[in-house]
Amino acid sequence: MDAKTDTAPIEVLEDLLASRFSCRAFLPQPVPRAIIERILAAAQKTASWCNSQPWQLVIASGAATRKFRDVMYGAASSGKPNSGDFPFPREYRGVYLERRRESGFQLYNSLGIPRGDKAGYARQALENFNFFGAPHVAIVHTDEALDKEVDRLAATLAGNAPRAMAGMKRAINEFARGTLDEEAADRRHRDSMRSAEISEGIAAFAEKRPPKF
Repeated sequence: MDAKTDTAPIEVLEDLLASRFSCRAFLPQPVPRAIIERILAAAQKTASWCNSQPWQLVIASGAATRKFRDVMYGAASSGKPNSGDFPFPREYRGVYLERRRESGFQLYNSLGIPRGDKAGYARQALENFNFFGAPHVAIVHTDEALDKEVDRLAATLAGNAPRAMAGMKRAINEFARGTLDEEAADRRHRDSMRSAEISEGIAAFAEKRPPKF
C-alpha cells in the first residue's frame, strides 16, 4: 500500500475498470499536449514480445483531424466492404450474440433510433468514421517487416478500392509522411462526395448488400 494513500493499488485498478465505458460522443475541446504525452508514456509500459515495442503512433489534431475524418467518412460511406487489418468474427452466437445485441439496442435506444430502423443503424455506424466528434485521432501502425499481412492487405485495397478508398489510402500515406496537400485532398474529397459511388455506397450500406460500382 502506498504511504501517500489508504487505497490499495488493486482498488485503484478496480475503480478505473469499473468506470470505463465506450464513448459515442466527444467534446470538441482539444486535449492538452502534456496530457496526451503522459497517457502515451503510461501506455508505453505495456508488455511486448522481447520488449520490441513494435508500435508507432501518429496523432492528429485540429485541421489534420478534420481532413482525416472527411477522408475516412467518404471512404466508409462509399459502401465498399470493410477490409480492415483484422478480420471480423465469422459469426456471433449464444451469449456473445446476446451481449452484442443488448449493447447495440442500449445505444440505439439512447439515441432515439427505433428497433428495426436499418437506415438509422447504418447512419449511426458511419459515426465511427466521424470519430464521434473527437478532436484527436491516433493512427497505430508498425514496421512492415513485423507484419506479414501488410502486403496481402495492400494488394486487396489496391485491387478493389473505388475512388474514395484510393483517395483515403493516398491521404493516409501523405499524412503519415507529413506531405499532405490539404487543398488537393479537399478537391479529391469533394469529387468523391459528388460521385455516383457515394450515392450507391450509402444505399448499399443501408440495405446491407454489396455495392454495384
